[in-house]
Amino acid sequence: MRGLRMLASKTSASPAQMAAQVVGATRLWLLLPLAVYAGTSAVELPNKLEHLIELLVVVGLLLQAGLWINRLVSRWLERQIAQRRNREDGEAATALALLGFAARVVVWALIGLLILKHLNFDITALVTGLGIGGIAVALAVQNVLGDLFASVSVMLDKPFVVGDFIVVDDLRGTVEYIGIKTTRIRSLDGELIVFSNTDLLKSRVRNFKRMQERRVAFGVGVTYQTKADTLAHIPQLLREAVERRDKTRFDRAHFKSYGDFALNFEIVYYVLSPDFNVYMDIQQAINLDIYRSFEKEGIEFAYPTQTVYHSAVAR
Repeated sequence: MRGLRMLASKTSASPAQMAAQVVGATRLWLLLPLAVYAGTSAVELPNKLEHLIELLVVVGLLLQAGLWINRLVSRWLERQIAQRRNREDGEAATALALLGFAARVVVWALIGLLILKHLNFDITALVTGLGIGGIAVALAVQNVLGDLFASVSVMLDKPFVVGDFIVVDDLRGTVEYIGIKTTRIRSLDGELIVFSNTDLLKSRVRNFKRMQERRVAFGVGVTYQTKADTLAHIPQLLREAVERRDKTRFDRAHFKSYGDFALNFEIVYYVLSPDFNVYMDIQQAINLDIYRSFEKEGIEFAYPTQTVYHSAVAR
């Protein structure tokens, strides 16, 4: 163990580091029965005692093998997940995290069955009994199992992965961790929001990380004193304000409706980037262009006003 640690500290080779980490999971007390067995091999022992030592050796070696395999799987998956996160591959990181849990469960289940077999337990009857008992346990922990199956659904369907920015109802944030029972999201304000996987999948989840482009619709209103020819020219001014900007695709601009105090125009365009800051920069520039164009053409923006008409009353 000391030799492998020294070798791992002097080299950047991952096999040496992995070997040092795996050997670090060695528990000497699990190897003690093997030492006793080796020491008593030259001595005549009673059959029962010899059989007991052999059982202890097998159990100890199986447990130690389980620890080595568990450490190997854990460290390998940790490195793979770290590499995927560095590459911003959230989907692979999520899948590997859940795969690691499943692999550890399978390893220890097999180790447990092998130990029971060497202890002369009837594994067939045990598995049958576990099946019946498993139904009762499943009914008792159905909420936990629901979250477990929900996490499997997240892994297979990938509605979101680590690193995605999602909105759930009125809560929004970046996915930091997807576990067996819960998913943790870091909100814009900095607090950590913890969702049950089942409740999360029952909600309407909006994934902004996978947005390819953003549709924007907004309106402006001008006064009723605006001339008809000017009204007909306003859609062209609005179109030019949008098309001057990079990363935009103009859709339409129309005289939409007669309002209570304004003649309303609606503009629709697309921002060819999912980044919210890019959208706000573009919208700000468009608003400034529209203001300058209206100022140059003498077009007045509308705001809530009332006109009161007085008439003389004959007495």
